[in-house]
Amino acid sequence: MTDTPTIKRRLIAMVYETFLLLAVEMLAVALYLLITLNNHAPVFQYGLKVWLFVVTGAYFVWGWTNSGHTLAMKTWRMQVVTADHARLPLTTAIVRYLLAWGWFLPALLACAALGLKDKGQVGAAIALGVLGWSLTAFLDRDRRFLHDRLAGTRIVVLPKKRPAPAAAPAEAA
Repeated sequence: MTDTPTIKRRLIAMVYETFLLLAVEMLAVALYLLITLNNHAPVFQYGLKVWLFVVTGAYFVWGWTNSGHTLAMKTWRMQVVTADHARLPLTTAIVRYLLAWGWFLPALLACAALGLKDKGQVGAAIALGVLGWSLTAFLDRDRRFLHDRLAGTRIVVLPKKRPAPAAAPAEAA
């Protein structure tokens, strides 16, 4: 259980995670709109952003502290653990979530500072940010991404489950 998954495997799991998270956030938006009666006042628009930040954090933190993985990580047989291979405590999971915003936050801040609003420009900035953050794994001797190094966590490969032995056929009398 000590092997670090390849960078490619972790990035593919992140793509899968994006689709799962999209579904979670769609439900969160629907609930928010229902509660706020679809109010479009600026305070409610900012409230929606805060709500999505909290819901996303709850999704990841719950998965990491409960079982050590999200659904995408489970599918790709990966688990996030502390440096000594223990389950993540709540505070460590929260710190990891906040640090993981390094994948996107610098690009989003650059877009805001430069006044970029075009979807293509914002998408390109985020793609560059993701590329830059993923390259941090090549600077780490254990191939951990920067947020894992800073949070004191690591992702490990889970062993394949072995099929249960087949029951012996009943002998005819």
